[in-house]
Amino acid sequence: MMASIVPECVWRVDATLGEGAVWHAASRCVVFVDIKGRRLYRYDPDTDVRRSWIAPGQIGFALPSVDGGLVCGVQGGLYRFDFARGTFSRALPVETDRQGNRLNDGYVDHTGALWFGSMDDAEREPSGQLYRVGLDGRLSVRDSGYVITNGPTASPDGRTLYHTDTLQRVVYAFDLDDDGSLGRKRVFTSIEGTGYPDGMAVDEEGCVWVALFGGGRIERFSPDGRCIGRVELPCSNITKLAFGGDDLQTVYATTARKGLSDEALQKEPLAGGLFAFRAPVKGLSSTECAVDFSAAKTGQS
Repeated sequence: MMASIVPECVWRVDATLGEGAVWHAASRCVVFVDIKGRRLYRYDPDTDVRRSWIAPGQIGFALPSVDGGLVCGVQGGLYRFDFARGTFSRALPVETDRQGNRLNDGYVDHTGALWFGSMDDAEREPSGQLYRVGLDGRLSVRDSGYVITNGPTASPDGRTLYHTDTLQRVVYAFDLDDDGSLGRKRVFTSIEGTGYPDGMAVDEEGCVWVALFGGGRIERFSPDGRCIGRVELPCSNITKLAFGGDDLQTVYATTARKGLSDEALQKEPLAGGLFAFRAPVKGLSSTECAVDFSAAKTGQS
């Protein structure tokens, strides 16, 4: 069934490193970023209205917040974004002592807590960490030793957290407790064939959809880690996907031009665009970030 899906490019953004697709239910729009282009984008599929804003630095993710805006991961910290004013304001510094790192991918769990990863911007050193910010604004490190972190997401019951070590081509699973503690780290799946696991999303059946950078496809894995389907896209670097639309059955996927030669770009003119396709199953709804940044703790534990 998935093999017959033909994704459509709905916005030819030409993003250098498109990332972070997420469904913003309050505005019924798709939000995504261009990390290297330092831009935030919003696409309205009903009206085809497209907007973008310049971010204060390399922006790895932008996630819905309970105040109707966004919580954004920008190099050096977490920022709040106000759609009405089009402004970014820093809410919490992160890794200001690691100048070679940047923030990469994020997720809000069922409690409203924020999860995100950091990575070596040069993609060489294992200086990346997995962070959690609880509702009280406390920042804590939950795992470390990554060159490139990616795709935190969780199972429908909120009891399993998935997180990617992109260069090792492994997706890990952790037991996730209500207090945000992680346990029993294990390999959920290893990617076979071409491509590196990037951003992820989970559907209502508990299957994990993984975007493959350099692989030209999205793969769907059963809850026990078996690949049970794939969707091919007309460009190599697939970075992130999100279920959206009122029925949460339209998948939006970001792509990237990063690393492609001029010859490759001639063959992949849509690289860096935002794609969409209808999925055979519904996804999970996005949770809004409920972190109280006014009480945010800058100390890391």
